[in-house]
Amino acid sequence: MEITAMNLKSAAERSGLGRRAAILMGGAALVGLAASRKALAQSATVTDADILNFALNLEYLEAQFYTLATTGQTIDQLGIGITGPNGAAGGSVTVKSNPKVPFVTPLLQQFAMETATDEQNHVKFLRAALGANAVAMPNIDLENSFNALAKAAGLGSSFDPFASETNFLLGAFIFEDVGVTAYSGAAGLISDKTYLDKAAGILAVEAYHAGSIRLRIFADGSAAQTASSQIAAARASLDGTGNDDIGVGVSGGAATIVDADQNAIAFSRTTTQVLSIVYGGGTSGGAFFPNGLNGTIK
Repeated sequence: MEITAMNLKSAAERSGLGRRAAILMGGAALVGLAASRKALAQSATVTDADILNFALNLEYLEAQFYTLATTGQTIDQLGIGITGPNGAAGGSVTVKSNPKVPFVTPLLQQFAMETATDEQNHVKFLRAALGANAVAMPNIDLENSFNALAKAAGLGSSFDPFASETNFLLGAFIFEDVGVTAYSGAAGLISDKTYLDKAAGILAVEAYHAGSIRLRIFADGSAAQTASSQIAAARASLDGTGNDDIGVGVSGGAATIVDADQNAIAFSRTTTQVLSIVYGGGTSGGAFFPNGLNGTIK
């Protein structure tokens, strides 16, 4: 599916988005997830390596998406490692045939290529920092996951992020905003200042990506803006808050390109909340990670 004005629900239909998203993507499971995951993922017993491996799982996802969108190949086909300790095999990527985006705007294609390189470098950096402790890439789904999100967000029965430039931007919008909130939320869990400094650097790059993508969605017009708001509402519903996400648009005469709270501070998500989004409300996997993440935090 490609995003056009005809694909979007009316304002009245969107008013129940949060409730529909919770039902359609297993939002009822969020309550049960909070206690168990928070106790594990955010307790004092979690190591810096656990946090970095959590980040590595997310970077595998982003790197695969952008690399497929710009080259039609996976990162491992380009020679980037995805194996784990003791030679554990990396997972597979579910994606449509010929996923390379049919870019028609050279500047956007160049931006996409830069972002793909950045995400590839994040994977390589984290794997090098973790050394033998780096987890293997889990199975990643870049096809069925987007279809489920489309239903939850009221965008229709399917969504192909590789079909057009606008769809690519909306697909990227999903990942970058979640990445920013994930790094922001995880920063306080890292004890080694060396790792904290590097995590802050990655957070800054993810924020650059997110801001650039959101600006391009804003410039793309009302249909893309409305779709972004529906996606943001679905994410906020899935993480259990209902209000920690803002789509791209106009409010009070000002643009909402920056995804921030009333104090102009970027939103943060706990590992529990991030997992709830990328699992689509599943308890041990689902959506982008059908079999769950690899590592301690999952």
